[in-house]
Amino acid sequence: MSRLLQSPQQLATLLKTTRKARGLTQAQIAARLGVSQNRLSELELDAGSLSVERLLELARVLGLEISVQQAGAPAGGSARKGAGPDW
Repeated sequence: MSRLLQSPQQLATLLKTTRKARGLTQAQIAARLGVSQNRLSELELDAGSLSVERLLELARVLGLEISVQQAGAPAGGSARKGAGPDW
């Protein structure tokens, strides 16, 4: 299932609900990430300070896949082959 997240709060909620659905405690996830349980609790309340590196690591531990989609692109749509950002 795909979800379009539009805020750090939505990400935080997804992380918490996924952890709980997998039957994992904050202490277990924190130990795997090498952070304190308190820090993980903070991230589950507000993921705004989560670095990309830590987000990818947390996603891996939770069994989540992160993807990036161009704004305005249809959900679940595929990008043109070879198309890249216009920067």
